[in-house]
Formats: sequence, C-alpha cells, structure tokens
Amino acid sequence: MEDTDVQLTRASRRIRGFTGVLLDVDGTLIDSNDAHTSAWLEALREHGCTVPFERVRRMIGMGGDKLLPAARESTWKASSARRSTRAASAFFWDANLPTLRPFPCTRALLERLRGDNFRLVVASSAQSEELEPLLEQAGVADLLAARADADDADRSKPDPDIVHAALVRTGLAPHQAVLIGDTPYDIAAAMKARVATIAVRCGGWRADALQGAIRVYDDPADLLAQYDFSPMVPQAEPD
Repeated sequence: MEDTDVQLTRASRRIRGFTGVLLDVDGTLIDSNDAHTSAWLEALREHGCTVPFERVRRMIGMGGDKLLPAARESTWKASSARRSTRAASAFFWDANLPTLRPFPCTRALLERLRGDNFRLVVASSAQSEELEPLLEQAGVADLLAARADADDADRSKPDPDIVHAALVRTGLAPHQAVLIGDTPYDIAAAMKARVATIAVRCGGWRADALQGAIRVYDDPADLLAQYDFSPMVPQAEPD
C-alpha cells in the first residue's frame, strides 16, 4: 500500500470516545464503605435489629430505601425507615467523617480528566446536604461543580434515576458518558440508563462481582497509571 493510501485509510477512520464522566463517591473516590456499614449497623441496633456486618457491607451502594428492608429481610414502615436513615446519617457524620481519606491519586485522576476536557458530574445516592462535606473530605469538592444526588432521584441505585439526573446535569447522551463506580449497583444503574461503566475494586468488591463493567481497575491510582491505555483515551476504529 502506498503511503498516501495509508494516510487515506487512517483519515477514514472515526474516533469514538466519551466526553463526560459520571462519578460515584463512596467507595470510588473516598474510602467510606466500612464507615457507612458501621453507621447502618448502629442505627439498626437502635431499632432492635442485629444484622451481620457482612450482610450490610454488601448492600452499601444502595440507597437507604432499599438497604433497610433488604438488611432486615422485611418491610419497614415509612416512619421507622426515616428514623433509621437519620440515625445512620448521624452516626456516620459525627463519628466517621473526620477519619475518612480519599483513595490514592483521586484528585490527580480528576485533574487529568478535567485537563482532557471531560465534563465531570457526581452521581451519588448521598443526600444533598451530606454530599458537600464528603467531597470536601475527599479533597475534590472544587473539581466537581455538577452534582446529582438523592434529592434528584425518586429511586436510588440500582435504579437508574441518579444516572439519568447526572446526564441531564451535563447535557450528555448516554453513549457520550461513562460512569466510574465501585459496586454492582453502580453498574446496574448505569446499564439501565444505557451508560458504560468503569469499575474500581477499592470499594471492596471482587472483579467477578463487577461484571458488566467495560474495564475494572484496583483504584483511582491504578486507572491513572493505565490512563493512556484506558477507555478514557479515544480509540480509532474502521468505518
């Protein structure tokens, strides 16, 4: 093939890639899943319900509306669910928030994404009044102005409402975005919204539990280290 033919072939290829990134927070950017588990266990004990740590731990990533009945394996009255949710929130913020730390290279990864002109938006099941201090503790609040949280969704993950809300916040179509999350609930919510997922294992889930993600990394540092070969870099494909 002549050099000019090679150039024409390359020119005829289309570049596919994402233009926006939806970001889960707990277990993805900051190491908080164990702390959330402990808070829920305290709240459940206050209501006379003793549940094994591991059962609740595997439910972190759902909203409280789904976690409570699943943990207790029964239907809760709305008033009891609200009290337990408030109690869990109080335990978490009073005792645990100051001890939490971001995962390695969390800020550096977001700075790289911003530098590459990705539109970034939080897609979290946290309540709006809780999200700001959590992002501050993670050291990334100034990098994430666009946010979708529990107040923007009728249903929590694994339903897709928060993912839909995050897309609206950025004006992205589903095929233009990728969600970075740490649980099967993130993947399920994204899939229902027709959004791709990159998963990280730092939230405590093994890779075999994160099926459906287009790629799985150890943590933000691992994704950053492999960034140039990751789905964040557009790939050329023949027409």
